[in-house]
Amino acid sequence: MLTLKLLRENPDFVIERLSVKNFDAKKIVREILEADEKRRESQKKLDAVLAEQNKKSKEIGTLLKSGRKQEAESVKSEVASLKEQSGILAGEMEKEKSAMMDKLVLLPNIPCKEVPEGKDSNDNVVVREGGQIPNLCEKAKPHWELAKSLDIIDFDLGVKITGAGFPVYKGKGARLQRSLISFFLDRNIKAGYLEIQPPLVVNEESAFATGQLPDKSEQMYYIGLDKLYMIPTAEVPVTNVYRDRILEKSEFPIKMTAYTQCFRREAGSYGKDVRGLNRLHQFDKVEIVQITLPGNSYLALDTMVKHVESLVQALELPYRIVRLCGGDLSFTSAITYDFEVFSAAQKRWLEVSSVSNFETYQANRLKVRFKDDDGKTQLAHTLNGSALALPRIVAALLENNQTPDGKILIPKALQEYAGFSVID
Repeated sequence: MLTLKLLRENPDFVIERLSVKNFDAKKIVREILEADEKRRESQKKLDAVLAEQNKKSKEIGTLLKSGRKQEAESVKSEVASLKEQSGILAGEMEKEKSAMMDKLVLLPNIPCKEVPEGKDSNDNVVVREGGQIPNLCEKAKPHWELAKSLDIIDFDLGVKITGAGFPVYKGKGARLQRSLISFFLDRNIKAGYLEIQPPLVVNEESAFATGQLPDKSEQMYYIGLDKLYMIPTAEVPVTNVYRDRILEKSEFPIKMTAYTQCFRREAGSYGKDVRGLNRLHQFDKVEIVQITLPGNSYLALDTMVKHVESLVQALELPYRIVRLCGGDLSFTSAITYDFEVFSAAQKRWLEVSSVSNFETYQANRLKVRFKDDDGKTQLAHTLNGSALALPRIVAALLENNQTPDGKILIPKALQEYAGFSVID
């Protein structure tokens, strides 16, 4: 969430930068500032009434001590009237504050200067590429056909049990999933991340704090009876570990990693993009999260990008790193690098990770703060990235490593974790 201080001091800057995200902020910024001004005026009136009320209350005691009971009763009547006024003013101020906050949460994060302008994914910028795209035989199959013929992932059984987008992993398919999770976690821990095992459901406060609410409410599974949300990513519970905290500078950087199952409704998804493992409602993902001092967050972002790159390289997958343009940037992000791996059988790039810096946007909602050298309370910066999301990694591993006789070769880095070198 953007700060009121920023909007008051630099409204034109906010409007100009949000236009990079193709977001017209003129009307909302004006409404926020108008509501804020009304709130501040109400606050001044309330402060004046409370000061007078406090003064009169002290006067009552003095009058009673001096035996002037009748005058004291008169002043009591005045205090009662002031209390009524202060109650009305406090109610008005809360309404104005609520109206202001309702508008403020509709403003997305400001993109940093390195974010290129553009409307959609076609305007994203490829930063670098790596790995070798394999030349498959003419009879090469997409992963959903390979999974069926090898009996390692059962999409039809998932439909029977739950519905589309909930596959059942079997035998070596399940072991491949488990090996990837362990591999990613071990690599993350070695890089200095503390492993966390968080809940898979969160309350409304947690979902709001990381920016899922209200922006992504329609994409989240909601448990109405308990007013809880199934997590769309481990970013939500893990980042909330430090909600409402004032941290010591010596505690930074905070580095956490977690494996969780993730749940997304994916409303509106259809066509070839949802075949097989390309887009699921429930999937496994390992996440990395950092909370840093503001001056260090972009160095942290660089190290996170390099770390995720090392994971993809270890799996011997062809990849590219893409800097998202303004129009493709998420609501909460200041800058995002997507990792895509090439699916040789589908002949297209599949996104497997997003690494983002949110600067103070999440921290303002989370109230994650620290005291600077002058003793002033400041907002920290938050970052997160997939390290990695499993479904499309598995899809690319199956497709890119298939042999002409229908076997799947397992990358060397995974063989020790999986306990096998081939799926046949």
